[in-house]
Amino acid sequence: FPEGALCIEVDGELAGSLTGLITDFDPSDKNHTWEEITDHGYIRNHNPRGNTLYIVDISVRPRYRKLGLGKLMMHAMYHVVIEKGLERLLGGGRMPGYHKAANHMTPEQYLASTIKGDLKDPVITFLLRCGRVPVGIVENYLEDEESCNYAALMEWKNPFK
Repeated sequence: FPEGALCIEVDGELAGSLTGLITDFDPSDKNHTWEEITDHGYIRNHNPRGNTLYIVDISVRPRYRKLGLGKLMMHAMYHVVIEKGLERLLGGGRMPGYHKAANHMTPEQYLASTIKGDLKDPVITFLLRCGRVPVGIVENYLEDEESCNYAALMEWKNPFK
């Protein structure tokens, strides 16, 4: 699925990448793990007849952050969603700031505070700025101490569907 893989180079150096796959997602069943949805990261389960472009990973090298490269890659994937006639772009967003608040708020409260702007989370705030909307919290999404293994399932709906 070449349209689901992007890289950005700056002066010949890899600055960022994004990988996605198409899956058949049922919005009434939001519970899944990163390992399940990505075939343990091998992406052998890509389904060209699916309804959802699922973001496997996105990364920008620290020295190239704040240039808007992540947002450019995300917007390029929105175009893929439209061109392929998919219903949505979806992915689980880590909540790396949650471990600092976990003793006094639930993951849902943390997400709500981030949405309101009371808290800033490096991943969730970025996804919100890209136009993604949270559709729920997924427990045990990814082994991730900073997020206490939670993720916010974040969606962008195709406006033409």
